[in-house]
Amino acid sequence: MSVSFKRDGVELSRHSFHPLEPLASAWKHRQLIAHLARRDILSRYRGSFMGLIWSFVQPLLMLAIYTVVLGYFLKSKWPGVDNSLEYSLVLFSGLILFNFLVECISRAPTLVLANPNYVRKIVFPLEVLPWVSVAAALFHTVLTLAAWIVFYLLVHHSLHWTIVYVPLLLIPLTFVAAALGWFLSATGVFIRDVNQLIPPITQALMFLSPLFYPVHDVPPLFRKILLANPLSFVIEQARVIMIWGHAPDFAGLGVYWIASLVAAWLAFVWFQYVRDGFGDVI
Repeated sequence: MSVSFKRDGVELSRHSFHPLEPLASAWKHRQLIAHLARRDILSRYRGSFMGLIWSFVQPLLMLAIYTVVLGYFLKSKWPGVDNSLEYSLVLFSGLILFNFLVECISRAPTLVLANPNYVRKIVFPLEVLPWVSVAAALFHTVLTLAAWIVFYLLVHHSLHWTIVYVPLLLIPLTFVAAALGWFLSATGVFIRDVNQLIPPITQALMFLSPLFYPVHDVPPLFRKILLANPLSFVIEQARVIMIWGHAPDFAGLGVYWIASLVAAWLAFVWFQYVRDGFGDVI
């Protein structure tokens, strides 16, 4: 299904709302997405002495900080975990996914606003901008995961084979991130206050995610609210496969995959529906 838009009787553009269009568009423009994502990543470290090495060093520094502050100073505990090193691994396994989504959310409201030149180019596929943001965030997430693996090997000298299931968590989470990217970037063009709401939302998301506590420690009444958070399920499953060495909940993963794909399509439809008004506002 596609819809055409007209102004003064002249057709401006034609946008497809087919359920596979978000993936088809990403595949069609994969080289453009890769180029823009690479430029985005390199621009963050331009002028620094260590350059891209910071992408790997920063997670290691954060792990060290969490180990010292939460483990040694605050004596934080986790059920079934005896020492601060283990606690840091448990905590950081969830933070890997949390930081990925938050990075995408934080940038989403200004993705279109920050690129007015792209809006004025009729041939530029604006719908790829959230994919660029997701790709850049995913690059840093992979390096953070690599830092976690190095730290885990230093502590345990071996990995659980179940870590191979991590992509089953990351892939649907990328669709959730893309969905939020399309929705927030399109809405942010017309409602500039959206960008001001992101910091408190991400703070609330941190405390409503099972980062510092397991889900089963939450009272049943609030557990339902917690599980409505799109991060809760994947964070819990990340610990199941990365820390405890068990297979994930495949039934729950199936539901999560379907929900993430539907959310991505609905957000994509919203973006495509309102995109022709961007030029009038920016």
